[in-house]
Amino acid sequence: METAEAITDGSGARAPQAAPGRGSGRYKSAFGVGAVLFLVATAVTMAQYKIPTIMTDFMALFGVDAATASWSMSIFTFVGIIVALPTGFLAKRFGPKKIILAAVVLNVAAGLLGAFAPTMGLLLATRALEGVALVFVVACAPLVIQACVDPAKNGTATGIYMLGGMLGATFAGVLTPTLYYSVGFVGLWVGYALITAVGGIIFALYIKLPEYPVDLVAAEADADPGRPGDWRVFFKPNTWLFLVPFAIFQMVLLTILSYAPTALQQQGMSPAQSGIVSTLPMMLAVVSSIAFGAISDRMGRCKPLCILGMLVLGPCCFVMLNLTGPVMWIALVIMGLLAMGTPTVFVAAYPTVLGKPELMSVGMGVLLLVQSLGQFLGTAVSSALLGPALDQWMLCGIVTMVLGLIGTASVALCRFR
Repeated sequence: METAEAITDGSGARAPQAAPGRGSGRYKSAFGVGAVLFLVATAVTMAQYKIPTIMTDFMALFGVDAATASWSMSIFTFVGIIVALPTGFLAKRFGPKKIILAAVVLNVAAGLLGAFAPTMGLLLATRALEGVALVFVVACAPLVIQACVDPAKNGTATGIYMLGGMLGATFAGVLTPTLYYSVGFVGLWVGYALITAVGGIIFALYIKLPEYPVDLVAAEADADPGRPGDWRVFFKPNTWLFLVPFAIFQMVLLTILSYAPTALQQQGMSPAQSGIVSTLPMMLAVVSSIAFGAISDRMGRCKPLCILGMLVLGPCCFVMLNLTGPVMWIALVIMGLLAMGTPTVFVAAYPTVLGKPELMSVGMGVLLLVQSLGQFLGTAVSSALLGPALDQWMLCGIVTMVLGLIGTASVALCRFR
Protein backbone atom coordinates (compact mmCIF):
# COMPACT_ATOMS: atom_id res chain seq x y z
CA MET A 1 0.00 0.00 0.00
CA GLU A 2 1.46 3.31 -1.02
CA THR A 3 1.23 6.42 1.11
CA ALA A 4 0.96 10.08 0.30
CA GLU A 5 1.49 13.27 2.19
CA ALA A 6 -1.39 15.72 2.02
CA ILE A 7 -0.60 19.43 1.65
CA THR A 8 -2.61 22.54 0.95
CA ASP A 9 -2.17 24.41 -2.31
CA GLY A 10 -2.71 28.11 -2.84
CA SER A 11 -6.43 27.72 -3.25
CA GLY A 12 -6.81 26.01 0.08
CA ALA A 13 -7.64 22.66 -1.48
CA ARG A 14 -5.82 19.59 -0.35
CA ALA A 15 -3.51 18.08 -2.92
CA PRO A 16 -1.44 14.95 -2.82
CA GLN A 17 2.30 14.94 -2.54
CA ALA A 18 4.48 11.89 -2.52
CA ALA A 19 5.46 10.67 0.87
CA PRO A 20 9.18 10.45 1.54
CA GLY A 21 10.64 8.03 -0.94
CA ARG A 22 7.62 7.55 -3.14
CA GLY A 23 8.98 6.86 -6.58
CA SER A 24 12.23 8.62 -5.74
CA GLY A 25 14.37 5.88 -4.24
CA ARG A 26 14.39 7.69 -0.91
CA TYR A 27 12.73 4.99 1.15
CA LYS A 28 14.67 4.11 4.25
CA SER A 29 15.99 0.60 4.79
CA ALA A 30 13.28 -1.77 5.99
CA PHE A 31 15.86 -3.33 8.29
CA GLY A 32 17.02 0.04 9.65
CA VAL A 33 13.52 1.36 10.39
CA GLY A 34 12.44 -1.96 11.85
CA ALA A 35 15.57 -2.20 14.02
CA VAL A 36 15.19 1.30 15.47
CA LEU A 37 11.53 0.71 16.28
CA PHE A 38 12.53 -2.65 17.73
CA LEU A 39 14.82 -0.90 20.23
CA VAL A 40 12.07 1.41 21.45
CA ALA A 41 9.45 -1.34 21.56
CA THR A 42 11.81 -3.62 23.48
CA ALA A 43 12.48 -0.96 26.10
CA VAL A 44 8.84 -0.07 26.80
CA THR A 45 7.86 -3.75 26.83
CA MET A 46 10.61 -4.58 29.32
CA ALA A 47 9.11 -1.93 31.58
CA GLN A 48 5.73 -3.64 31.33
CA TYR A 49 7.00 -7.12 32.19
CA LYS A 50 9.47 -6.34 34.96
CA ILE A 51 7.09 -7.65 37.64
CA PRO A 52 5.78 -11.20 36.84
CA THR A 53 9.01 -13.08 37.64
CA ILE A 54 9.38 -11.27 41.00
CA MET A 55 5.65 -11.20 41.81
CA THR A 56 6.05 -12.93 45.18
CA ASP A 57 8.79 -10.52 46.31
CA PHE A 58 6.81 -7.61 44.89
CA MET A 59 3.75 -8.54 46.95
CA ALA A 60 5.87 -8.81 50.10
CA LEU A 61 7.66 -5.51 49.43
CA PHE A 62 4.41 -3.53 49.22
CA GLY A 63 2.38 -5.73 51.56
CA VAL A 64 -0.42 -6.51 49.08
CA ASP A 65 -2.33 -9.64 48.12
CA ALA A 66 -2.40 -11.33 44.70
CA ALA A 67 -5.54 -9.52 43.56
CA THR A 68 -4.03 -6.10 44.29
CA ALA A 69 -0.66 -7.02 42.85
CA SER A 70 -2.29 -8.18 39.60
CA TRP A 71 -3.23 -4.55 38.95
CA SER A 72 0.45 -3.82 38.46
CA MET A 73 -0.02 -5.67 35.15
CA SER A 74 -3.70 -5.01 34.46
CA ILE A 75 -3.22 -1.24 34.73
CA PHE A 76 -1.30 -1.31 31.45
CA THR A 77 -4.15 -2.73 29.48
CA PHE A 78 -6.79 -0.74 31.37
CA VAL A 79 -4.99 2.46 30.38
CA GLY A 80 -4.73 1.18 26.83
CA ILE A 81 -8.49 0.83 26.61
CA ILE A 82 -8.89 4.48 27.61
CA VAL A 83 -6.19 6.15 25.50
CA ALA A 84 -6.07 3.94 22.39
CA LEU A 85 -8.54 5.92 20.28
CA PRO A 86 -7.24 9.35 21.36
CA THR A 87 -3.75 8.16 20.42
CA GLY A 88 -4.91 7.54 16.85
CA PHE A 89 -6.14 11.12 16.59
CA LEU A 90 -2.96 12.46 18.21
CA ALA A 91 -0.86 10.56 15.68
CA LYS A 92 -2.91 12.08 12.87
CA ARG A 93 -2.52 15.58 14.31
CA PHE A 94 1.13 15.64 15.40
CA GLY A 95 2.69 12.75 13.54
CA PRO A 96 3.85 9.37 14.84
CA LYS A 97 7.44 10.41 15.49
CA LYS A 98 6.48 13.06 18.03
CA ILE A 99 4.08 10.69 19.76
CA ILE A 100 6.77 8.00 20.07
CA LEU A 101 9.23 10.55 21.48
CA ALA A 102 6.56 11.57 23.99
CA ALA A 103 6.25 7.89 24.89
CA VAL A 104 9.96 7.71 25.63
CA VAL A 105 9.77 10.74 27.92
CA LEU A 106 6.75 9.32 29.76
CA ASN A 107 8.36 5.91 30.19
CA VAL A 108 11.61 7.32 31.55
CA ALA A 109 9.82 9.69 33.93
CA ALA A 110 7.51 6.93 35.16
CA GLY A 111 10.45 4.59 35.77
CA LEU A 112 12.35 7.16 37.80
CA LEU A 113 9.28 8.14 39.83
CA GLY A 114 8.24 4.53 40.36
CA ALA A 115 11.68 3.65 41.72
CA PHE A 116 10.97 5.81 44.76
CA ALA A 117 7.20 5.30 45.11
CA PRO A 118 6.46 4.78 48.82
CA THR A 119 3.02 3.18 48.36
CA MET A 120 1.29 0.77 46.03
CA GLY A 121 -1.13 3.47 44.92
CA LEU A 122 1.64 5.77 43.74
CA LEU A 123 3.45 2.91 42.05
CA LEU A 124 0.30 2.01 40.14
CA ALA A 125 0.09 5.63 38.96
CA THR A 126 3.58 5.36 37.48
CA ARG A 127 2.68 2.01 35.94
CA ALA A 128 -0.28 3.74 34.29
CA LEU A 129 2.11 6.27 32.74
CA GLU A 130 4.24 3.42 31.45
CA GLY A 131 1.05 1.98 29.98
CA VAL A 132 0.37 5.23 28.11
CA ALA A 133 3.91 5.09 26.72
CA LEU A 134 3.38 1.55 25.49
CA VAL A 135 0.12 2.55 23.79
CA PHE A 136 1.84 5.44 22.01
CA VAL A 137 4.58 3.20 20.64
CA VAL A 138 2.34 0.33 19.55
CA ALA A 139 -0.12 2.67 17.81
CA CYS A 140 2.47 4.77 15.99
CA ALA A 141 5.25 2.36 15.02
CA PRO A 142 3.25 0.87 12.08
CA LEU A 143 2.55 4.41 10.84
CA VAL A 144 6.28 5.17 10.87
CA ILE A 145 6.87 2.03 8.82
CA GLN A 146 4.22 3.05 6.30
CA ALA A 147 5.84 6.47 5.92
CA CYS A 148 9.45 5.35 5.66
CA VAL A 149 9.53 1.89 4.08
CA ASP A 150 8.82 0.61 0.57
CA PRO A 151 5.31 -0.92 0.74
CA ALA A 152 6.65 -4.16 -0.77
CA LYS A 153 8.86 -4.52 2.32
CA ASN A 154 6.40 -3.49 5.01
CA GLY A 155 6.05 -7.07 6.22
CA THR A 156 9.79 -7.39 6.73
CA ALA A 157 10.05 -4.10 8.66
CA THR A 158 6.96 -4.99 10.70
CA GLY A 159 8.41 -8.40 11.54
CA ILE A 160 11.61 -6.84 12.89
CA TYR A 161 9.73 -4.19 14.87
CA MET A 162 7.27 -6.71 16.33
CA LEU A 163 10.17 -8.61 17.84
CA GLY A 164 10.46 -5.76 20.33
CA GLY A 165 7.21 -6.67 22.04
CA MET A 166 8.14 -10.33 22.21
CA LEU A 167 11.80 -10.09 23.11
CA GLY A 168 11.09 -7.24 25.52
CA ALA A 169 8.98 -9.66 27.54
CA THR A 170 11.72 -12.28 27.21
CA PHE A 171 14.52 -9.97 28.32
CA ALA A 172 12.43 -8.78 31.26
CA GLY A 173 11.66 -12.35 32.29
CA VAL A 174 15.32 -13.35 32.16
CA LEU A 175 16.99 -10.19 33.48
CA THR A 176 14.54 -9.00 36.13
CA PRO A 177 15.26 -11.62 38.84
CA THR A 178 19.03 -11.18 38.45
CA LEU A 179 18.87 -7.40 38.52
CA TYR A 180 16.37 -7.32 41.38
CA TYR A 181 18.47 -9.53 43.63
CA SER A 182 21.67 -7.68 42.74
CA VAL A 183 20.73 -3.97 42.60
CA GLY A 184 17.33 -4.00 44.33
CA PHE A 185 13.98 -2.51 43.46
CA VAL A 186 15.30 1.03 42.84
CA GLY A 187 18.18 -0.15 40.68
CA LEU A 188 15.83 -2.31 38.59
CA TRP A 189 13.38 0.51 37.90
CA VAL A 190 16.10 3.08 37.13
CA GLY A 191 18.00 0.64 34.92
CA TYR A 192 15.00 -0.04 32.71
CA ALA A 193 14.29 3.70 32.45
CA LEU A 194 17.84 4.29 31.16
CA ILE A 195 17.42 1.58 28.53
CA THR A 196 14.33 3.39 27.25
CA ALA A 197 16.21 6.69 27.10
CA VAL A 198 18.95 5.17 24.92
CA GLY A 199 16.40 3.67 22.52
CA GLY A 200 14.61 7.02 22.28
CA ILE A 201 17.78 8.91 21.39
CA ILE A 202 18.62 6.47 18.58
CA PHE A 203 15.05 6.71 17.26
CA ALA A 204 15.12 10.52 17.29
CA LEU A 205 18.36 10.63 15.31
CA TYR A 206 17.49 8.02 12.69
CA ILE A 207 13.81 8.54 11.85
CA LYS A 208 12.97 11.55 9.69
CA LEU A 209 9.35 12.30 8.85
CA PRO A 210 7.63 15.26 7.12
CA GLU A 211 6.15 18.09 9.12
CA TYR A 212 2.67 17.56 10.50
CA PRO A 213 -0.33 17.79 10.58
CA VAL A 214 -0.66 15.51 7.56
CA ASP A 215 -2.32 12.18 7.01
CA LEU A 216 0.46 9.69 6.41
CA VAL A 217 -1.82 7.26 4.71
CA ALA A 218 -4.04 9.37 2.46
CA ALA A 219 -3.42 7.28 -0.63
CA GLU A 220 -5.59 9.14 -3.11
CA ALA A 221 -5.97 12.79 -4.01
CA ASP A 222 -9.68 12.78 -3.26
CA ALA A 223 -9.43 10.77 -0.02
CA ASP A 224 -11.56 12.45 2.61
CA PRO A 225 -11.37 10.88 6.09
CA GLY A 226 -14.45 12.82 7.09
CA ARG A 227 -16.89 11.23 4.68
CA PRO A 228 -19.76 9.80 6.75
CA GLY A 229 -19.67 6.39 5.07
CA ASP A 230 -15.98 5.81 5.76
CA TRP A 231 -16.35 5.32 9.50
CA ARG A 232 -18.79 2.45 9.04
CA VAL A 233 -15.87 0.21 8.14
CA PHE A 234 -15.03 -0.13 11.85
CA PHE A 235 -18.46 -1.64 12.52
CA LYS A 236 -18.63 -4.08 9.62
CA PRO A 237 -18.82 -7.80 10.51
CA ASN A 238 -15.74 -8.54 8.41
CA THR A 239 -13.69 -6.04 10.40
CA TRP A 240 -14.70 -7.69 13.65
CA LEU A 241 -13.98 -11.14 12.28
CA PHE A 242 -10.42 -9.81 12.13
CA LEU A 243 -10.35 -7.80 15.36
CA VAL A 244 -11.86 -10.47 17.63
CA PRO A 245 -9.13 -13.08 17.00
CA PHE A 246 -6.51 -10.36 17.41
CA ALA A 247 -7.97 -9.63 20.86
CA ILE A 248 -8.05 -13.35 21.65
CA PHE A 249 -4.39 -13.70 20.72
CA GLN A 250 -3.49 -10.88 23.12
CA MET A 251 -5.66 -12.39 25.85
CA VAL A 252 -4.02 -15.83 25.64
CA LEU A 253 -0.52 -14.33 25.35
CA LEU A 254 -1.02 -12.19 28.47
CA THR A 255 -2.28 -15.24 30.35
CA ILE A 256 1.00 -16.99 29.55
CA LEU A 257 3.28 -14.05 30.28
CA SER A 258 1.52 -13.10 33.49
CA TYR A 259 0.88 -16.52 35.04
CA ALA A 260 3.07 -19.19 33.42
CA PRO A 261 6.02 -18.17 35.66
CA THR A 262 3.82 -18.73 38.74
CA ALA A 263 2.64 -22.11 37.42
CA LEU A 264 6.22 -23.22 36.86
CA GLN A 265 7.35 -21.96 40.26
CA GLN A 266 4.56 -23.98 41.90
CA GLN A 267 6.08 -27.00 40.18
CA GLY A 268 9.46 -26.32 41.78
CA MET A 269 11.28 -23.99 39.41
CA SER A 270 13.21 -20.98 40.66
CA PRO A 271 12.07 -17.50 39.59
CA ALA A 272 15.01 -17.20 37.19
CA GLN A 273 14.33 -20.60 35.63
CA SER A 274 10.62 -19.94 35.28
CA GLY A 275 11.37 -16.65 33.57
CA ILE A 276 13.58 -18.35 30.98
CA VAL A 277 11.20 -21.26 30.34
CA SER A 278 8.00 -19.21 30.12
CA THR A 279 9.54 -16.75 27.68
CA LEU A 280 11.14 -19.34 25.39
CA PRO A 281 8.37 -18.79 22.78
CA MET A 282 9.27 -15.10 22.72
CA MET A 283 12.92 -16.00 22.18
CA LEU A 284 11.96 -18.17 19.23
CA ALA A 285 9.95 -15.23 17.88
CA VAL A 286 13.30 -13.97 16.59
CA VAL A 287 12.79 -16.59 13.89
CA SER A 288 9.01 -16.61 13.46
CA SER A 289 8.32 -12.88 13.50
CA ILE A 290 10.89 -12.07 10.82
CA ALA A 291 10.05 -15.22 8.86
CA PHE A 292 6.30 -14.57 8.90
CA GLY A 293 6.90 -11.00 7.70
CA ALA A 294 9.19 -12.09 4.88
CA ILE A 295 6.93 -14.98 3.85
CA SER A 296 3.87 -12.72 3.76
CA ASP A 297 5.78 -10.27 1.54
CA ARG A 298 6.78 -13.13 -0.76
CA MET A 299 3.30 -14.68 -0.89
CA GLY A 300 1.41 -11.40 -0.97
CA ARG A 301 -0.94 -13.01 1.56
CA CYS A 302 -1.27 -12.99 5.34
CA LYS A 303 -4.42 -15.03 6.01
CA PRO A 304 -2.89 -18.55 5.91
CA LEU A 305 -0.23 -17.51 8.43
CA CYS A 306 -2.84 -15.91 10.70
CA ILE A 307 -4.88 -19.12 10.70
CA LEU A 308 -1.83 -21.28 11.43
CA GLY A 309 -0.71 -19.15 14.36
CA MET A 310 -4.16 -18.99 15.95
CA LEU A 311 -4.68 -22.74 15.53
CA VAL A 312 -1.70 -23.70 17.71
CA LEU A 313 -2.02 -20.87 20.25
CA GLY A 314 -4.71 -22.26 22.58
CA PRO A 315 -3.41 -25.84 22.85
CA CYS A 316 0.10 -24.58 23.54
CA CYS A 317 -1.18 -22.34 26.33
CA PHE A 318 -3.03 -25.27 27.91
CA VAL A 319 0.14 -27.38 27.90
CA MET A 320 2.31 -24.59 29.32
CA LEU A 321 -0.03 -24.08 32.27
CA ASN A 322 -0.64 -27.73 33.09
CA LEU A 323 2.08 -30.09 31.89
CA THR A 324 5.81 -30.56 32.33
CA GLY A 325 8.50 -32.67 30.70
CA PRO A 326 8.94 -33.25 26.95
CA VAL A 327 5.35 -32.33 26.07
CA MET A 328 5.80 -28.89 27.62
CA TRP A 329 9.04 -28.29 25.72
CA ILE A 330 7.43 -29.34 22.43
CA ALA A 331 4.55 -26.91 23.07
CA LEU A 332 7.02 -24.11 23.85
CA VAL A 333 8.83 -24.66 20.55
CA ILE A 334 5.63 -24.94 18.50
CA MET A 335 4.26 -21.77 20.03
CA GLY A 336 7.49 -19.89 19.43
CA LEU A 337 7.91 -20.96 15.80
CA LEU A 338 4.27 -20.85 14.68
CA ALA A 339 2.12 -18.76 17.03
CA MET A 340 4.51 -15.92 17.82
CA GLY A 341 4.72 -14.81 14.20
CA THR A 342 1.00 -14.09 14.23
CA PRO A 343 1.12 -10.46 15.50
CA THR A 344 3.38 -9.55 12.58
CA VAL A 345 0.93 -10.73 9.94
CA PHE A 346 -2.06 -9.33 11.83
CA VAL A 347 -0.54 -5.84 11.78
CA ALA A 348 0.65 -6.20 8.18
CA ALA A 349 -2.80 -7.42 7.04
CA TYR A 350 -4.84 -4.79 8.87
CA PRO A 351 -4.79 -2.14 6.07
CA THR A 352 -6.00 -4.73 3.54
CA VAL A 353 -8.85 -5.83 5.80
CA LEU A 354 -9.90 -2.25 6.51
CA GLY A 355 -9.66 -1.19 2.89
CA LYS A 356 -9.61 2.48 3.97
CA PRO A 357 -6.01 3.73 3.85
CA GLU A 358 -7.07 7.28 4.63
CA LEU A 359 -8.34 6.06 8.02
CA MET A 360 -5.24 4.15 9.09
CA SER A 361 -4.09 6.66 11.72
CA VAL A 362 -7.40 6.36 13.52
CA GLY A 363 -7.55 2.69 12.54
CA MET A 364 -4.39 1.99 14.51
CA GLY A 365 -6.10 3.51 17.53
CA VAL A 366 -8.98 1.08 17.04
CA LEU A 367 -6.59 -1.85 16.66
CA LEU A 368 -4.77 -0.84 19.81
CA LEU A 369 -8.05 -0.47 21.69
CA VAL A 370 -8.88 -4.05 20.76
CA GLN A 371 -5.38 -5.20 21.74
CA SER A 372 -5.58 -3.45 25.10
CA LEU A 373 -9.00 -4.92 25.80
CA GLY A 374 -7.67 -8.39 25.00
CA GLN A 375 -4.65 -7.91 27.23
CA PHE A 376 -6.76 -6.57 30.07
CA LEU A 377 -9.04 -9.60 29.84
CA GLY A 378 -5.97 -11.82 29.68
CA THR A 379 -4.90 -10.73 33.16
CA ALA A 380 -8.32 -10.06 34.72
CA VAL A 381 -10.19 -13.15 33.47
CA SER A 382 -7.25 -15.48 34.05
CA SER A 383 -6.90 -14.19 37.59
CA ALA A 384 -10.59 -14.92 38.23
CA LEU A 385 -10.33 -18.39 36.67
CA LEU A 386 -7.26 -19.29 38.71
CA GLY A 387 -8.88 -18.29 42.00
CA PRO A 388 -7.35 -16.58 45.05
CA ALA A 389 -4.83 -19.40 45.51
CA LEU A 390 -3.78 -19.31 41.85
CA ASP A 391 -4.22 -23.06 41.50
CA GLN A 392 -7.04 -23.67 38.98
CA TRP A 393 -4.65 -24.22 36.07
CA MET A 394 -6.75 -26.87 34.31
CA LEU A 395 -9.81 -24.60 34.13
CA CYS A 396 -7.76 -21.65 32.90
CA GLY A 397 -6.03 -23.81 30.29
CA ILE A 398 -9.29 -25.22 28.92
CA VAL A 399 -10.83 -21.75 28.57
CA THR A 400 -7.81 -20.37 26.72
CA MET A 401 -7.72 -23.39 24.40
CA VAL A 402 -11.37 -22.92 23.48
CA LEU A 403 -10.80 -19.21 22.89
CA GLY A 404 -7.91 -19.99 20.57
CA LEU A 405 -10.09 -22.27 18.45
CA ILE A 406 -12.82 -19.61 18.29
CA GLY A 407 -10.21 -17.13 17.09
CA THR A 408 -9.04 -19.57 14.43
CA ALA A 409 -12.56 -19.96 13.06
CA SER A 410 -13.05 -16.19 13.04
CA VAL A 411 -9.87 -15.58 11.00
CA ALA A 412 -10.87 -18.31 8.56
CA LEU A 413 -14.22 -16.57 7.96
CA CYS A 414 -12.65 -13.10 7.58
CA ARG A 415 -12.23 -11.74 4.05
CA PHE A 416 -8.71 -10.42 3.39
CA ARG A 417 -8.61 -8.15 0.34
